[in-house]
Amino acid sequence: MSRPEFEGWMHAHSARIERWLAERLPGVDAIPGRLHEAMRYAALGGGKRMRPLLAYAAGAVTGAGSDALDVVAGAVELIHAYSLVHDDLPCMDDDVLRRGRPTCHVEFGEATALLAGDALQSVAFELLARQRVCADPQQQLELLALLAEASGANGMAGGQAFDLASVQAELSLPELESMHQRKTGALIRAAVLMGAACGSGHDAPTRAALDHFAKAAGLAFQVIDDVLDSEADTATLGKTAGKDAADGKPTYVSLLGLREARAMAAELHGRAVAALAPLGERAQALRDLASFIVERRH
Repeated sequence: MSRPEFEGWMHAHSARIERWLAERLPGVDAIPGRLHEAMRYAALGGGKRMRPLLAYAAGAVTGAGSDALDVVAGAVELIHAYSLVHDDLPCMDDDVLRRGRPTCHVEFGEATALLAGDALQSVAFELLARQRVCADPQQQLELLALLAEASGANGMAGGQAFDLASVQAELSLPELESMHQRKTGALIRAAVLMGAACGSGHDAPTRAALDHFAKAAGLAFQVIDDVLDSEADTATLGKTAGKDAADGKPTYVSLLGLREARAMAAELHGRAVAALAPLGERAQALRDLASFIVERRH
């Protein structure tokens, strides 16, 4: 796609998942209203929507229907939103700014924020369980298992535990990659594989190509996050700039230096794009997203 075409595609799909989520999250007029308000605050009105976009783009590879992709994209984004709420809590990363506004616990209090994260996670699995997205019911069960694994001890939760245990520690590059394959990469991989699984062209070679793409793109996303954390300001990022360095967390920049970190992101981008070669033009949106990941400024 040309740059204007790709930007139009991103805007259209971001707006689509925003509407879809807004219609399915509980309203603030229903009891308990403050919890529902916190859930909507955390999930709506901001963010790059990268994981839903990856699900939609992967679904295009296999000819998946839009309605099925909405469910997968929505479930993955709700898991991501819940993880941000919990990561920002004082017992975790203790951050006060997210997406350019106060974090959920600052706005609603720690207890409500904790419950909002719990509830967002539950809604994600409820939506994916109740709405048919695969022709084969067993395949849909496998999607539930994939999302659960990406969210748990082998995925985000384990990565966050690794992250907390690594403060003021010196990690090797393989250790840092292992941490971020869980904390960041697992849900990105799930978004890609789940989106593709909603279509009919989901054979083993296609899945393998998408898996390789997702692993490279997920690491590239984190490397650029670390670069931006050291280069960009708080207003641009929408979250506290330089916080990882201030907290003594190991990053790709602290380990490799800024120049080498950018070189690593470029190498990962090349691997991600190369993995898509067998998929032809069907994977163009994924190629464009890979480029967006390494070229973004926030």
